[in-house]
Amino acid sequence: MGLKDILVISGQSGLFKYISQSRNNVIVESLSDQKRFNIPASAKISMLEDIAVFTENDDVSLREVLKRIQVKESGNVSISHKSADAQLKNYFAEVIPEYDKTRVYLSDIRKIVMWYNFLHELGITDFEASEESKEKGESSEENKEGESTENN
Repeated sequence: MGLKDILVISGQSGLFKYISQSRNNVIVESLSDQKRFNIPASAKISMLEDIAVFTENDDVSLREVLKRIQVKESGNVSISHKSADAQLKNYFAEVIPEYDKTRVYLSDIRKIVMWYNFLHELGITDFEASEESKEKGESSEENKEGESTENN
């Protein structure tokens, strides 16, 4: 299971796995207790793969943030998301020194650290881009190259 298979649902705590979709609902399974339930299709649902962190320059994907935490911790668990506010901010600044301190809130940092530790606990530690994402990136680069040569 990769980050593209893991969902975050606004108003719900924890991480979820997409199971199926019906006419008005999305069926998900909680990764913490494996219970399945319906979420209204109107709920705000995001894949972990689509989340990014604001930085001073370009946004950094959550995948990259998780990889940086993994490298910093040598593949082990990071600090607790319940650590002191200053400790969490300092830790995150070590992981991503260029993060935008005005747009990335402490609650965001807590979630990211909590998600990393939870994914580590589940044994989901492969934060490399999926083959499908890599192929999309390559094909879009090929399209850009093709477009630029056609315009000349």
